[in-house]
Amino acid sequence: VALATRLTQAGMRARMNTEPNRTALHAAPAAVPAARERQYRYYDFFMAAYVCILLCANLIGPAKLSTVHVPLYGDVTFLAGVLFFPLSYLFGDILTEVYGYARDRRVVWAGFAALGFAALMAAVVVALPPAAQWRDHQAAVESVFGNTPRIVVASIIAFWCGSFVNSFVMAKMKIWSEGRWLWTRTVGSTLCGELVDTALFYSIAFYGIWDTATLEGALLTQYVLKSGWEIVMTPVTYRIVGFLKRAEQEDFFDRGTNFTPFSLRA
Repeated sequence: VALATRLTQAGMRARMNTEPNRTALHAAPAAVPAARERQYRYYDFFMAAYVCILLCANLIGPAKLSTVHVPLYGDVTFLAGVLFFPLSYLFGDILTEVYGYARDRRVVWAGFAALGFAALMAAVVVALPPAAQWRDHQAAVESVFGNTPRIVVASIIAFWCGSFVNSFVMAKMKIWSEGRWLWTRTVGSTLCGELVDTALFYSIAFYGIWDTATLEGALLTQYVLKSGWEIVMTPVTYRIVGFLKRAEQEDFFDRGTNFTPFSLRA
C-alpha cells in the first residue's frame, strides 16, 4: 500500500510538471520593444556641413559676378557661388553612398527648409525701414540680399529637384553596379542632377528676360563648371567614403527603398 501511494504521488507530480500552464497560454504576449533607429557618429556633422555650404553658396555666392580668363578659351563669367554650390552634390553623393537614399532625403529636406527660411529672412530684412544713420547703406543691403522673388523660387525649386535626381541616380547605379566603380556613380549622378538643377534655375529665373543666346550660353557654362567640380573632387570623394564606411561600419544598398521624395523616414 505504501509503495502504491508513493507511485501515485510521483505520477501526479510528473503530470503537473509536464502539463502546459493554461494561464500562461491564455495570457497576453509580452510586448516586443520597437527596433531603435541606428545611430551614426558622423551623419549629423555631414548634415550640418551640407546645410552650411548650401546657405553660403546661395546667400554669399550670388553677391559677386566674376570673370576669369581661361587660356585657349577666353573669358568666363560666372556667379561666385558656382565655385561652392557643387560641394552640396559632393555631400549628397557621400551621404547616399554610405547611409542610403532615405537618410540623404532627410538632409535635402533640411537644406530646403533652411533655404526657405533664409529667403524669408532676407526679404524681411530688406523690407524693414532703415534707421536714419543707415540709409546710405540700404542700397548695398538690397543689392546683396534683395533677390527678386522669381530668382528665389527658381533657386529653391532647382535645388530640390536636382538634389533628389542626384540621390536617386546614385542609389540606383550602386545597385546596378553591385557597389563597384564608385566614380561612375558620383560623376553620372552629378551630371544628371546638375543638368536638372541648372536647366530649371535658368529657365524659371531668366526665361523671357534674357535673349535665347545669352540664356543658353550661361546655362552651358554653369553646367560645365558645376559638373567639372565633381570630376576634380573624385579622389577626395573616395577618401571620405572609404573613411566613413570603415568608421560607421555601413555600406547601404537601397534594395526595397521607397524612393518617394515626400517622406522623412529613414
